[in-house]
Amino acid sequence: MIKLENLDLDEALRYMGCKSREVADTHTLAMLEECEKLVIENSIPRYQYKVFDIEETFSGIQLKNSTLILQGSDIKNHLKDCFGIILMCATLSGKIDALIRKTQLEDMTKAVIINALASVAIEQVCDKAEKEIYAGIGDCYKTWRYSPGYGDFPIELQKDILTVLDAPRKIGLCTGSSMTLTPIKSVTAVTGLSHKPVSPKKRGCLSCNLRDTCQYRKVGNHCVQ
Repeated sequence: MIKLENLDLDEALRYMGCKSREVADTHTLAMLEECEKLVIENSIPRYQYKVFDIEETFSGIQLKNSTLILQGSDIKNHLKDCFGIILMCATLSGKIDALIRKTQLEDMTKAVIINALASVAIEQVCDKAEKEIYAGIGDCYKTWRYSPGYGDFPIELQKDILTVLDAPRKIGLCTGSSMTLTPIKSVTAVTGLSHKPVSPKKRGCLSCNLRDTCQYRKVGNHCVQ
């Protein structure tokens, strides 16, 4: 079972448009530490995954022994030379949604901080989940996580991914008609597996569907390293 003991506060500040703790005011820093405890206390990290062999078809990347096809040229390039994938999803649970909604009614500044910390938390959960998953896979090379909505990888595939992983039943992760994940602080992702070193792939603003409205770019920042 994954546990969160602390959160990357610098990363949370970056989500909020602040470059580092050095330039944040003391009130914000105090609230950040207070909200960190709330997010950790209300998080119930869970994840689900399956490993599939894959093959390239005319329609896209076919997951063997599954009807799921990963569509789009970007996911095809991401999985170039891969023999398989890890299909995964993770969530912080509905308690975080409730915490965010409650705080929005009481203190919007605090709600913004909690929202940023929860975004950091789900990424840390995914990192921890990957370490556990990798321990059972054996020696091979891995790509970084690629999620629906990146580039031309259809966000509509989130529902099919959750179905394949039986996520609604096993970890309570669902999606609505707008393809928004519920609970909101959740992730679906694909990681490629290869027998040879994986060549670096483009990972940045130009491959993201949110590049035109991204709040990070407005302040000269970005969400990935």
